[in-house]
Amino acid sequence: MNQQRPLEHDLLFDFLRVVEAAAIEAARTMGKGERAYSDHVAVEMMREVMDTIPMDATVVIGEGERDEAPMLYIGERVGMGAKPGNEGAHPQVDIAVDPLEGTNLCATGAPNAIAVLAAAEKGGLLHAPDIYMNKIVVGPSVKGAVDIDAPVRDNLNAIATRLKRRVEDLTIVVLDRPRHRKLIQEIRETGARIRLISDGDLSAGISAAVAGSGVHALMGIGGGPEGVITAAAMKCLNGEIQARFMMKDQLEIPEDRAKIADGMEERMREMGISDPRRVYDTNELAPGKKIIFAACGVTDGTILAGVRFFGTGKRTQSLVMTTETRKVHFVDTVHVEGGPDSFVRFDRI
Repeated sequence: MNQQRPLEHDLLFDFLRVVEAAAIEAARTMGKGERAYSDHVAVEMMREVMDTIPMDATVVIGEGERDEAPMLYIGERVGMGAKPGNEGAHPQVDIAVDPLEGTNLCATGAPNAIAVLAAAEKGGLLHAPDIYMNKIVVGPSVKGAVDIDAPVRDNLNAIATRLKRRVEDLTIVVLDRPRHRKLIQEIRETGARIRLISDGDLSAGISAAVAGSGVHALMGIGGGPEGVITAAAMKCLNGEIQARFMMKDQLEIPEDRAKIADGMEERMREMGISDPRRVYDTNELAPGKKIIFAACGVTDGTILAGVRFFGTGKRTQSLVMTTETRKVHFVDTVHVEGGPDSFVRFDRI
């Protein structure tokens, strides 16, 4: 393979196959109430398809450390280039994956579960541990106008000014968690509207950067790995994320503090994060020059429709984009299967 060809040219639609396959497997479990099983089948299918792709990839954000995750763990090599004898034959990339973002959403049949993957050249994505991260995410029109350390009211006024609308007309997405009690109160005091979500702040962050989604910003504390993947999407969409990792002493809720392992700051330094308490911007979370982002809907959502099954196949809706060509592809795929009587079903989504 000519490694000088654009990363997008070689891998963009291969990554589409990856997220489609993971989404289909997860969607088969939708509403069955088995979140761990939904995640398991998505991980297995994503890993299986990845090994057919002409790349030598390292997982920098995945399902956890080796001892906790049998596959797609941090540091695992995947792709055809990871097989013995294929050294140097394929482009080296770093990948960040969430085979099923919103496991609870899939298990209950709720909206906005997605399968997602981001990739970049080596070193193009921050190695982030599974730890809390405070975030603010906005779209291109608001880029440069917000400050994660500014009062909520000031940020909402800045967003409203850039969008040429009243604060009362804004919709801010916040994870419905006890830790956000104060944030929710402060947003409501401005008159802005809130969309509380049970899970899936990655999907919500993408919505904030897409005009017409009805979402104008994401605020609050969610997962650090999801923050890095969101940053990859923002690089492609020209949006903005500001974020700060949250350590034990920065969290007020005991249940949240209990989820952060002792010695996490040392672990983060081992991963190359020299100052865990600093504010990271989009380019620091996803510094890559050649970034690919792919997501496929599992359940119906704000931007993407979920997987549809019919007698002779299934239908998926995906989003794939890249910083190299600045193209955003919304891909509607009918997967035809069966015998000679198979047909393609068309319904407007």
